Amino acid sequence: MANNPQDKVRELQRALYRAAKRSATRRFHALYDKVYRLDILERAWGRVKANRGAAGVDGETIEAIEQRGVGQFLLDIQRDLRERRYRPQSVRRVYILKGDGRQRPLGIPTVRDRVVQMAAKVVIEPIFEADFLVSSYGFRPKKSAHQAVEEIRQKANQGYEWVVEVDIQGYFDHIDHEKLMEMVERRISDRRVLKLIRKWLKAGVLEEGNYRTAVVGTPQGGVISPLLANIYLHALDEAWEEERQMGELVRYADDFVILCRSERQARVALEWVEKTLKGLRLELHAGKTRIVNLRKGKEGFDFLGFHFRKRESWRYKGRWYLQFWPSQKAMRAIRERIRAIVTRSRLYFPIEKIVEEVNRVLRGWGNYFAVGNSARKFSQVDSYVHERLALFVSKKTGRSGRNWQKRWRYDYMTRIGVYRLSGTVRWHKQTVNALG
Repeated sequence: MANNPQDKVRELQRALYRAAKRSATRRFHALYDKVYRLDILERAWGRVKANRGAAGVDGETIEAIEQRGVGQFLLDIQRDLRERRYRPQSVRRVYILKGDGRQRPLGIPTVRDRVVQMAAKVVIEPIFEADFLVSSYGFRPKKSAHQAVEEIRQKANQGYEWVVEVDIQGYFDHIDHEKLMEMVERRISDRRVLKLIRKWLKAGVLEEGNYRTAVVGTPQGGVISPLLANIYLHALDEAWEEERQMGELVRYADDFVILCRSERQARVALEWVEKTLKGLRLELHAGKTRIVNLRKGKEGFDFLGFHFRKRESWRYKGRWYLQFWPSQKAMRAIRERIRAIVTRSRLYFPIEKIVEEVNRVLRGWGNYFAVGNSARKFSQVDSYVHERLALFVSKKTGRSGRNWQKRWRYDYMTRIGVYRLSGTVRWHKQTVNALG
């Protein structure tokens, strides 16, 4: 029996999951009152706070809400939901720079709307989780990018050497609202919850003072958006289950690859994907969708920040195994982040402060990429950090010239506490066995 609020939330989620798992056709009708349960709102607040994030169009920050009082903030939300007076505000549109120089639109709901979206997600996610397939890894409980990467490694080493690398053109911006709601309604009949989701989809975007009504798409950055995106592409996963003789699908949100045993299978799979996505009113990005031949390291591909390519075993000549390491884009990104911290404009900062910031970035980046065959790339990043910091300290102490390698050796970097990536790669047992 549940003894505390967190246990009660988990108990509810397990009950909803089990009920959905027992019947693939059951529709749930009594969910709205769960969304504004105080224990669920408290769970939602905790997750929103942990995710941090900027203020929305109202300018209200998480810190401001904490100063004013979280308890009253949640009670106000509960009252508005119970009395059906809740209205979401428009989403603040910002842009983040992508690795290829283009800008990616990001929608930032208000903190209040993020909490309500999270509460709804806590309630309805277990229902859809009961339906989602093993080929889907993105933004799901107990699923991760590393699991997707490992699945690719195993399949490629089992003879799936032709890869269909798929990119959907502007996925989050082109999700059809009516189709999406039809998919949601297959499991949810509570009209109050359905109305909530429609409100978020239609909330619109505020960009540089201009308001734009949302006709299609779901804001990339909204709390509920990843779940809705998975619900939408679940139709593709289901359709693929009937076509699995063509290969193996590995999907992480809107990024996915199909691993095939032959070039012919790959070409048929690509045609199938294009046709299926058209049925969902989505299009392939022609410049980023291609067929890759992995045999004997002929070609490689990027996925989830890693570059995948087969390499010949140093112990067993003639045997080729898939290896993966940080992609060029990922390497460029970490160098840019380090360069932004260790720059001449910050010479007045204490070196301890600079090292602290560098270490934070290195640990975060390293925790993600510390799998597979990343050791050489980690060493390159360490060398880059060493050079940037040595030149920075030289400038800071008024010592010019390129003699930084002798002047500021690795032992100096160790003394000032610079974190080193080298030696942190976590090797899978299967990977070690494959490499001999």
